[in-house]
Amino acid sequence: MANIKSAIKRVQISERNRLRNKAYKSAVRTLTKKYFQAVDAYVSEPGADAENTIKFTRSAAVSKIDRAVKRGVYHRNNGDRKKSRLDRYYKAATASLSS
Repeated sequence: MANIKSAIKRVQISERNRLRNKAYKSAVRTLTKKYFQAVDAYVSEPGADAENTIKFTRSAAVSKIDRAVKRGVYHRNNGDRKKSRLDRYYKAATASLSS
């Protein structure tokens, strides 16, 4: 354990930040998985309800990613890559529907 007052404070701050970062990263992973499940459900049974679910889950995931970038949990490019991954998954999954 640190003995200097500033070092003790840094340990406390880094622990607080670690927990915050962990919460954001976990939430982003969860929302991303829900989005992928919604897209898979839409591909298996296309419909208006499934499409609305996709829009809602994508919005939630992108919002959480943007918030994590704003808070410094993710780098801007990392957030953009995660959002791009969502769009690529949807495009690849729905390409089989239009064919």
